[in-house]
Order: sequence, then C-alpha cells, then structure tokens
Amino acid sequence: MRIGTSGWQYTDWRGPLYPPGLAQRHWLHHYARTFTTVENNNAFYRLPARTTFQRWHDATPDDFVMAVKASRYLTHMKRLNDPAEPVARLLDAATGLGPKLGPILLQLPPTLKADPERLDACLRHFPRHIRVAVEPRHPTWWTDDVRAVLEHHRAALCWADRLGRPLTPLWRTTDWTYLRFHEGPAHPWPDYTDPALTAWIPELTDDAYVYFNNDPHGAAVRNARRLIELTRKPLAPPPAQPAP
Repeated sequence: MRIGTSGWQYTDWRGPLYPPGLAQRHWLHHYARTFTTVENNNAFYRLPARTTFQRWHDATPDDFVMAVKASRYLTHMKRLNDPAEPVARLLDAATGLGPKLGPILLQLPPTLKADPERLDACLRHFPRHIRVAVEPRHPTWWTDDVRAVLEHHRAALCWADRLGRPLTPLWRTTDWTYLRFHEGPAHPWPDYTDPALTAWIPELTDDAYVYFNNDPHGAAVRNARRLIELTRKPLAPPPAQPAP
C-alpha cells in the first residue's frame, strides 16, 4: 500500500514537512524521505515537459512512485472528446518518469454527465500497461454500463472521501485501488479524525494508492503520516456477541 499526498509544493508545508531554510528545488527529494508516493496534480494545470518528469525521476528513490493527474485540456476542455492527441502528449511527457510512473488520474468535471461511450473511446488510447483511475463527479455515472467500461479497460474507479464519507460507490473494477481524501471532518479544518481514517482500512488492499488532497495548513502531511501508522497496527477485533 502506498500512501502520500496530492502535490508537494505548498509553502505552508514549511514546518509540517520542510525545514524553513530548504530550497524549493529540494522539496521533492525531502518529501520522498517520508512518503513512497505522490500524486502530481500540477500536471492538471500545466503539463510539464518530459525533461521535468525525468528530473523528478532522478530526485527520488528507486522505489518511489508518482501518480499523474491528467491535464485539464483532456478532461475539462476537451471533456474526453478527441482524446488521441492529448493522451499521446500526456504519456510522452509522463513516461519520462520511467518505472516510477504510477497511475494516471482522470478527474472528470462535475458538470460532465455520464457518457460510457466517450469514456471507453478515451481509455482505448492508454496502453494496457498504464494504470488509469477515473474520478467521475456527476451522479449519473453510477451505472452498470460505466462499471463495465472500467472493468473492460482494467481502470480503477477512483474512490473519494469528503468529511469522512465516500462520494462514490465502492466498486472494485480492477485488482488495484485508488483513493483520494479531499476534506476531513475534524478540527482544525481540514484534518481527518482517526475513526474516519480507520474506517477505510478494511477496504484497502496491498496494491492501493492513497492520496490526501486536504493540503491547507499541512493537514495532508499529518493525515498521511497518521494513516501510515494506523495501517501498521492490527485492527481491534469486533466486540464479542452475547450468547443466544
């Protein structure tokens, strides 16, 4: 199981994660001393050059994995239409990570209603060895047809949590898992409580990617560290049932 955060370049993580005097160009190297994975969400706003991905490869340990959030050009501007060129451009850049490339995340706009055929056409442009997770955000996507498309392409439905509650059905559409924590129910905001984190542990397999997107005030760092601790502890057995 790999647990990390969505992004690593946040100035308010000085203190919670980064020493005050550490230059920003060294942040990823320092981050990788604590976590074995990161979700690169900068690529959503502006796709970096292949050489930048190669530089990130060189800055991290051999066992590090970077998931990449697909460019909004593909998901929000094209809305998955005409995917051949944007997918090819994304993969040409991201494969600069070499074996450290993790799943590609397709986060769909909340206004995009279900279109299984369009999703199928997009997923066809990803090679079978590239893992893809899909995060729909409109309720019309929760249908058998959509589930069948994900299963056919061995793409994961991205599970999402907000305020300690799942935002998606807990479909298992492939043999690995992708989970994003968006906002916790604890104080200070947007932290997660131990019970909210622990509730997810039975759902997670060894082949799971878990990312905390609640970055303000270092909450993602604290919560990712805490979930790592919790997954290393045996879960308490259920209370004994009274004799009939």
